[in-house]
Amino acid sequence: MSIRVERDKETGVAVVTLDRPEKHNAVTLGMARELGAVWRGFRYEDEVRAIVVTGAGDRAFCTGIDREDAGRIPQPSSPYTIDDPLLTLGPKANDLWKPVIAAVEGMACGGAFYLLGEAEFVIAGENAAFFDPHTTYGMVSAFETVHMARKMPYGEVARMALMGTAERVSARRAYETGLVSELTPPGGALDAARTAAAVIASHPTEAVQGTVRALWSVDEAARAQAFAHAPHLVTLGNVPADRQAELFTRRSGGHRLR
Repeated sequence: MSIRVERDKETGVAVVTLDRPEKHNAVTLGMARELGAVWRGFRYEDEVRAIVVTGAGDRAFCTGIDREDAGRIPQPSSPYTIDDPLLTLGPKANDLWKPVIAAVEGMACGGAFYLLGEAEFVIAGENAAFFDPHTTYGMVSAFETVHMARKMPYGEVARMALMGTAERVSARRAYETGLVSELTPPGGALDAARTAAAVIASHPTEAVQGTVRALWSVDEAARAQAFAHAPHLVTLGNVPADRQAELFTRRSGGHRLR
């Protein structure tokens, strides 16, 4: 598989790496299942007290689901449900309340927001860029925008989602709007995240996990309600798959970094 896990017993920090740099760390169906199992497994590893999630290489943290695999997911005809393998990609969806820090280098877009949305905070290299391609390709950005609404002001989330591939949010702008908590020189995000995770892991884990759970509960009800609407919006608003493919092949190579 393409998920690497490293554990440091001295610090209590584990690093989870999406390891498909040649594909911009796009998530396959197999990777999604494996990552869910990794999060669930950490619940039983008392020696792991804080976790960093990152992507291999410097070109991308993650670019969402692999398009080839996305075409292999059969969907029910009902507008009241949807099969989305990324729904259980993050730690909270797998009932893990140990703190997770995301270390981002390069692109983070689309389905990457399932991970960023369930991380306690994000540390990014100055080369990082965030964007949401869904609307460009005729897809509703529902689950992704709900995740980002926990991290960014409404106007920033709306602009990123509605502009699609035409605009990318720079690491500096992401820092200014609160999505990113710390900026590092390019290539420095992982080391900075390890350092922060080691500090957190040095504290009593019961208190840390309770704090994570308390923070998450602040808007948990609103998030659950938004997620309940999301399948209908995606089913009703997405253009047919062949039209999506056509839009994807005709995509413009230009974009503006903000």
